[in-house]
Amino acid sequence: MTDTKNHTPGGAGGSLEGRVFTPATFSELAEAVELAFDYRGDVTLALKSGESVAGYLFNRQVAGSDSWIEIFPADDPAPRRIPYQSVATIAFTGEDTANGKSWEAWITKKESERRADAERVEADARTRGHL
Repeated sequence: MTDTKNHTPGGAGGSLEGRVFTPATFSELAEAVELAFDYRGDVTLALKSGESVAGYLFNRQVAGSDSWIEIFPADDPAPRRIPYQSVATIAFTGEDTANGKSWEAWITKKESERRADAERVEADARTRGHL
């Protein structure tokens, strides 16, 4: 599968944001669809007809020649079902809303906030003469 960023999946920061996949086989397309399904942002599908569909991929079915994906298009409130064989490329164009929001990042942020609060309370106590 061709990836325009030319780096390993889950590269810097673990985000797919900005990557474009041009699958050459059905299995590569299925893999790219799974990545898009797990992605927490919008994707843009370039269809073989030349049409481009941007939106949130929310469902998929892999069943050989009857495989399809469902997407909420950004410009239409109705979901759209697109057959696998119609997809030429999958681009991860929307912001990855979960990027950098791991448990470890949350703990680091909370520890930093607690330290800042403790320093503020200590400084306040010192100015009042309590320390």
